[in-house]
Amino acid sequence: MAARRRGRGRTGKAVAGAAIALAAAAAVAAALGVDLRSFLDQPEAEATTETPATAEVVRQTLTETVAVAGDLGYGDALDMACLLNGTLTGLPAAGDVLERGDVLYSVDDAPVVLLYGSLPAYRTLAVGAEGADVKQLEKNLSKLGYDGFTVDDEFTDATADAVEQWQDHLGVEETGRVDLGRVVFTPAAIRVDTVEPQLGSAAQPGAAAFTYTGLDKVVTVEVELDDQELVVVGDPVAITLPDGTEATGTVTASETAVTEETGQGGETEDVTYLDVTVAADDAAVFDALDQASVDVGFSGESAPDVLTVPVEALLGLAEGGYGVELVDGDTTEVVAVETGLFADGYVEVSGEGLEAGQAVVVPS
Repeated sequence: MAARRRGRGRTGKAVAGAAIALAAAAAVAAALGVDLRSFLDQPEAEATTETPATAEVVRQTLTETVAVAGDLGYGDALDMACLLNGTLTGLPAAGDVLERGDVLYSVDDAPVVLLYGSLPAYRTLAVGAEGADVKQLEKNLSKLGYDGFTVDDEFTDATADAVEQWQDHLGVEETGRVDLGRVVFTPAAIRVDTVEPQLGSAAQPGAAAFTYTGLDKVVTVEVELDDQELVVVGDPVAITLPDGTEATGTVTASETAVTEETGQGGETEDVTYLDVTVAADDAAVFDALDQASVDVGFSGESAPDVLTVPVEALLGLAEGGYGVELVDGDTTEVVAVETGLFADGYVEVSGEGLEAGQAVVVPS
């Protein structure tokens, strides 16, 4: 109603301005000896009635989307822990991508090598060793092009021969065994995130040589515990990029985290939240972006098999509540409706005589 009052105010000013302009034009015309009536004495245009824009009452399932702002990056960085004593004589650079067989860093001028696997190195491997870690090592040797042994869980003399060939290519002593700390297993290739130690720093067990992430860009989102029911690992989500591009994604991880926040009075308190990781179904949608703020839409409340109309079709009734204007041929009728869930520009409605397929007026 206020908007319409503002509209009438603008119209009144326009009419007054037009009257002043018309009087001025008449004066000019009189001075020039021109009969202004000849220009104004035109037949009036016939009034027309515009057909109102309509939308259909649709029966569908509405699902609320809860949007949460997230950060695009490479996910949480992990420590590349060192298991050796000595001096750091070689380090990678931030942003380097390291793959199977690449040197991660060097201690006492001997390399620590990246291999693929889910089981962390926990012992020296030599002839006679048996176990899943032996098989994991042999798989890597085979992928790197070494052969002459059977990929199984037994470290044999043939395995030792392959290890010696590998050590020869690395330029280290050919011992035929793999000492603890000289290989690191990760599930896949990694990206170096930060490198804090300097060359010449002391290497010691438990210290981090650098931090690293995976290669794929992901979105990390902090979700309040009150909304934790929205987050289900494996569920689909909607991703909106800074330029408005929309993509689909999947929740890949969720864990509880605690952060310390400072209030206005300077007091600090621990706040618990969910640290959620989301991957795009098509990783290429992130190719043109480095770090950015991205919205993630989680599926919230759902209303199955309900009548819906566009939100714009709702009318505020003088007696309170909402109504819609139904179209029946050349006539319209305003009927009261009860509203339910709002989602994706639609609203759940119910009311006497309301059926799917009917037309309702919406503002043009």
